[in-house]
Amino acid sequence: MMRALMLSAVVLMASSAQAVELGTDGTRFTLDGRPAFLLGVSYYAGLGRSPELMATDLDDLRLHGVNWLRVWATWTGHDTGAAVNADGEAEPEGMARLKRLVRLADERGMVIDVTLHRGDLLTTQQDHLAAVRSLARELKPWRNLYIDVANERNIRDARYVSMEECAQLRDAIRQIDPRRLVTASHAGGVMGREALEEYLLEAKMDILTPHLPRGPEDPAKTEARVRQYLEWMREIGRSAPVHLQEPFRRDYGSWQPDADDFLTDLRGAIAGGAAGWCLHNGEVRSPTPPEDREPRRSFDLSPDRGPFIGLLDATERDVLARMGALVER
Repeated sequence: MMRALMLSAVVLMASSAQAVELGTDGTRFTLDGRPAFLLGVSYYAGLGRSPELMATDLDDLRLHGVNWLRVWATWTGHDTGAAVNADGEAEPEGMARLKRLVRLADERGMVIDVTLHRGDLLTTQQDHLAAVRSLARELKPWRNLYIDVANERNIRDARYVSMEECAQLRDAIRQIDPRRLVTASHAGGVMGREALEEYLLEAKMDILTPHLPRGPEDPAKTEARVRQYLEWMREIGRSAPVHLQEPFRRDYGSWQPDADDFLTDLRGAIAGGAAGWCLHNGEVRSPTPPEDREPRRSFDLSPDRGPFIGLLDATERDVLARMGALVER
């Protein structure tokens, strides 16, 4: 009964909500001009959801204090339809699902991180430029999102996108939508000062999105790492929110983090001055065959897999139930 009443309140709030606008103010995010911490979850294959499950997932997550989701416009795993094709043009069905997700989130006061990556679908800068232009045009009416133009762009494999190319991708978006916030995410260890300066001064990214190391000792180091980024920003005279959009997760390697590890990481992010944090989740990592990588969590959100929260394991559901209480409203 209590959950039904809470869901009714969420639905009522969503039905009367106004469009929300994401912005930045120095090192903080803002929603409709007010400071906001983006607390979210990975929802990578979200374009595979049915309309009903999309709405159910967002309502369930909003009840837990979630106000941000990361979804990929180029996710094709487990037969998820991407929002763009290999030429960077809008894929009608996938783009319609992305717009639906953005609209449903907007009605609930939630933010969407729309992520692209190099490799698999987009293999050239020309196609990548076409893809960000498609997204900029199609998503221009909504102000509750930012675009990550290149996930883990510094890794020297198919994901690699040079800093010059990142700047071109950002400029292509801003020519169509001058107010759209843009980032490109960084992985492969702790981001150094030189890389930070390149993201903020050369590529002119609006948000810093470092993917920090994933070891048992790392949650206790998050606060100091974020503080270091903010200190470097003060020294170079260029501020941006630090969004921890992809921390460690379960079933990634030999270390299996528990609920306290996740919550320690979140506390460190908040204390250090980060602007957002993610309960990252995904399928069992290879070399396990794809068909056996259960639980798949956000990596496979096919309609037959049921509501999102039920796809998380008991530890992740525990974190989800507790994490909202750590964030000031």
